[in-house]
Amino acid sequence: MTAMSTTSEFLRACRRESVTRRPVWFMRQAGRSLPEYRKLREGTTMLESCRRPEMVAEITLQPVRRLGVDAAILFSDIVVPLAAAGVDVDIQPGVGPVIAEPVRDADAVAAIRPLAADQVAHVAESVRLLTAELGDTPLIGFAGAPFTLASYLVEGGPSRSHARTKALMHGAPEVWHALCERLVQITVEFLRVQVAAGVSAVQLFDSWAGALSEADYRRYVAPHSAAVLSAVAAVAPDLPRIHFGVGTGHLLPAMAEAGATVVGADWRTPLDQASAAVGPDRAVQGNLDPALLLAPWPVLEAEVRRICAEGDGTPGHVFNLGHGVLPETDPDALARVVELVHALPPA
Repeated sequence: MTAMSTTSEFLRACRRESVTRRPVWFMRQAGRSLPEYRKLREGTTMLESCRRPEMVAEITLQPVRRLGVDAAILFSDIVVPLAAAGVDVDIQPGVGPVIAEPVRDADAVAAIRPLAADQVAHVAESVRLLTAELGDTPLIGFAGAPFTLASYLVEGGPSRSHARTKALMHGAPEVWHALCERLVQITVEFLRVQVAAGVSAVQLFDSWAGALSEADYRRYVAPHSAAVLSAVAAVAPDLPRIHFGVGTGHLLPAMAEAGATVVGADWRTPLDQASAAVGPDRAVQGNLDPALLLAPWPVLEAEVRRICAEGDGTPGHVFNLGHGVLPETDPDALARVVELVHALPPA
């Protein structure tokens, strides 16, 4: 288990402790917006790149070097543990994860095998390489939440409506819960491997949970996310647990109750409102609209200042985006945001 640095501003903010400067990192900071990333990835598929520890380490380190962010996030993908467990999944450029045989009945659920730690030994090796290089800079591990993974499995790939997912959820709840229980095991094992190898925090991405009503979220999703987060807390009680979804303003209280210590807000919900929704016992993360990184600097600067002002009223604030960095983003804009956030004194 990792020995977390008490000097890290990121970890202090996650614990709602006072900081000397507001910490900042960006979802998808390690990736498509960096030319050095695109050069390194040439000729290598996404899944293959995630299985090469030296490549993972280099990609993860690139934004730390270039941007001066306060935390690194492990370069990987939410379907990596599914592929390791034997699911036939491919990440297609411009599309995303595509499942060869969608999961829509009890037999298909039963065919999903548990994940064993040795099947993701390359992830553990990546984490060890990174913690040796990063020093006091925290490394964030991550996984996809059961609902989002289930959505890919049921739909067969990305979906705007999640119609098949919702139909299975309501029409065959026993199959739905059995599927999510399988995914809880896979997700927990994936995170345990990362924690044991030395990550300083974890983030659980429930990217598509915003497609659900609060009632459906609480009934069909929250118990499974809670099972994942409680399993992490059991092995590493002091490890910050970040929970994030897109379009989840109406779900923030329920997501907080699932066991997060930090809740991420997307750009649709003002940060002070998000903080009020999750309560004073949890820090908040966010929430600049990624599209504004393409706007002129005066516009971007004003938005960063506004978000930091909103964050000053929260028990702990980690500056981030309201979703991931867009591929067309100029890395210099990211660097200027980091510089500005660090220059604005926290309350």
